[in-house]
Amino acid sequence: MRKIRIFEHISLDGVIQHDKDYDYPGWSTPYRTPAGMAMLLETYGAGFDMLLGRKTYDEFLGYWPTAGDFPMANGINAATKYVVTHRPESLEWGPVKGLSEDFIAELHQLKATNGPDLVVAGSMSLTSVLLDAGLVDEVILIVYPLLLGRGKRILSESFDARKFEFVSTATTPTGVLLNTYRHLGSLAR
Repeated sequence: MRKIRIFEHISLDGVIQHDKDYDYPGWSTPYRTPAGMAMLLETYGAGFDMLLGRKTYDEFLGYWPTAGDFPMANGINAATKYVVTHRPESLEWGPVKGLSEDFIAELHQLKATNGPDLVVAGSMSLTSVLLDAGLVDEVILIVYPLLLGRGKRILSESFDARKFEFVSTATTPTGVLLNTYRHLGSLAR
């Protein structure tokens, strides 16, 4: 059975926005090190597929296919990309499979198959939906030692509370924490 694992690069105050239109588009760059990349690759695992929203897929398409020959790029480019989209015919970077409006049912079926774990990277709009649907097995927060104040947050305003169990943590040489949490379910009121 496959797991769905959410990976989010996040500031101390919960901002995950990195796009070119953001006030601080490269905020995570000064914290990157070869040791940190090795830790992140180890956390991703030897083989993985990706679960992406259409906007994130399109953003990744603009970078990863031509990023060069290094382990992270090779892993992402080799992964099957499962993309939630209304325009599956326009998916060009593969291997790729479009998921329909009924993607929650499709993901329940996909999780029941044998294969690599499904990694969600970015895709802010998917994070809350997947958690609310009970599809997420783990959340890995890559926490940077800075406060950004404004920007898109990890969860939507309509998100229902969830509880997690701490699994592990690791620290990069620049103070970035890789915290792994196991999803336990809804938080009772």
